[in-house]
Amino acid sequence: MLEHGGRLRAAAAHYDIPLADWLDLSTGINPHPWPVPPLPVEVWQRLPEPDDGLEAAAAAYYGNANLLPVAGSQAAIQWLPALLPRAAVACIAPLYAEHPQAWQHAGHKVRFLQNATLPRALAVATPYVLFCNPNNPTADHHPRQIILEAAQTLHKRGGTLIVDEAFIDPTPEESVTALAGTADAPNLIVLRSLGKFFGLGGARVGFIFGKPELLQRMAEAMGPWAVSGPARAVARMALADRDWQAATRSELLATGARLGELLAAYGEVKQTPLFATINSSEAEVLHEHLAHRGILTRRFEQQPLLRFGMPTGESDWQRLADALGDWSKT
Repeated sequence: MLEHGGRLRAAAAHYDIPLADWLDLSTGINPHPWPVPPLPVEVWQRLPEPDDGLEAAAAAYYGNANLLPVAGSQAAIQWLPALLPRAAVACIAPLYAEHPQAWQHAGHKVRFLQNATLPRALAVATPYVLFCNPNNPTADHHPRQIILEAAQTLHKRGGTLIVDEAFIDPTPEESVTALAGTADAPNLIVLRSLGKFFGLGGARVGFIFGKPELLQRMAEAMGPWAVSGPARAVARMALADRDWQAATRSELLATGARLGELLAAYGEVKQTPLFATINSSEAEVLHEHLAHRGILTRRFEQQPLLRFGMPTGESDWQRLADALGDWSKT
């Protein structure tokens, strides 16, 4: 299995620092999650039901009813390649590593296009083009209009465009989710997650958007009750909470800019409202420097990248600034 951020217990054991003493910046999960209220006992007792309002809440939030709830977007990542005819897929890399692994396991040929633009990916002429927007881990963005033009170009030659928008909720104006599987973009497939912006990674709730026939095949492949009743209840309420969403977007835009400014002296920085990534030849050494001070970041072994999630409060911001200051002195 691939390694991901958030492996705090492993870090505590490796560096011999108590679990409670760590500042975990290794994920891009919002450190101020949607406040989950007490749940009715019925959602724990009864089997999940598809008419509980989740699909309607998701259609209203995302602007598209062509959706299927899944156990986190990871479930869609794993199932999707197996439901599509085997062919070549162009992946704009580096990207979330679960994507190419799932396509390879399903028998597709994966072509990695390092730091490519969408026009460059289209020029490879593969039936499938896949990328993350914003990209994880580089924080690169592809403009919405360019994405829609790419979907149209692929549609003309019978291809499919797959976009992972797990980190796009703070900037919904950049999303193409509303068009996935519609008459305007029938070959567009979009993945969304409640784990990042809503901070509900443990709930394991996500959505795939695309043509109804594809969604039906995936639903049949996954079987009944793919998302638990409590997770469905929490997701439905979170998706309907417009006041929290608006306030959180404003806060994350500000903190994202703050993190980018803090890291600017330590390498080439690119950022989203949920994480910032340094590109530096000293990424590994900086990762170790911070880890020995109980600050966990996400290092990527194949590239000189170091990703930082958002600190939770002012004491955490100061702790990170102090540790970076110590690094500067050395």
